[in-house]
Amino acid sequence: MRPIRDNALSLVFGALFVLAIAGQAIAGYLDENDSLDQHGMPLQTFGAYLTSSSFTVDVAENWQSEFLQFFLFILATIWLVQRGSPESKKPGDEGPGDDKEQLVGEYALAGSPKWAKVRGIRQVIYSNSLLLVMGALFLFSWLAQSLGGTNVANEENAEHGLPAITWLEYIATPDFWSRTLQNWQSEFLAVGAMITLSIYLRQRGSSESKPVGAPHHVTSASSD
Repeated sequence: MRPIRDNALSLVFGALFVLAIAGQAIAGYLDENDSLDQHGMPLQTFGAYLTSSSFTVDVAENWQSEFLQFFLFILATIWLVQRGSPESKKPGDEGPGDDKEQLVGEYALAGSPKWAKVRGIRQVIYSNSLLLVMGALFLFSWLAQSLGGTNVANEENAEHGLPAITWLEYIATPDFWSRTLQNWQSEFLAVGAMITLSIYLRQRGSSESKPVGAPHHVTSASSD
């Protein structure tokens, strides 16, 4: 049972993700076939729906906003601080930190990752690996959303006897940016709310909260 206990947080959220995307797939499939039935068109199989552009767009537009949120939050928290928030470093600690603080090079521990112990490009890559991967995942999911959206738009155009549009034309449409910015603004609001509300509010036992009795101005568990 220890492996489960030690990885409970990732296991629970992994399970929630699977359940949520399965529910989305089923609900989306039923909704899509309901729409096709109303228009007197042939119904889709579940497998066809899962590989359709409509499902790709619905999934990817949420993923890209989430990965953008984390990419920007990771980047911003290197240089920006918020006094009193446990989501921030303490004022005065801005920047990437020195080698001793980051346990790299000659300051690496015996159990430190291999690339943290070496110098050169490998250490640079590993030192920024979280930001790089989040950025890549954002770009990949944004591209998947935009390509899927282009296909959906062209399917709708064909139904109405309109000419097909290119990918570049689609990403310049108000519809694309309306859907995209709708997701972005909700992520920015959620992050901003977490940063600011955690200054004054507490949740006992959560690593995302300061100790219940910590003063509002304290940014971390140690005193400012």
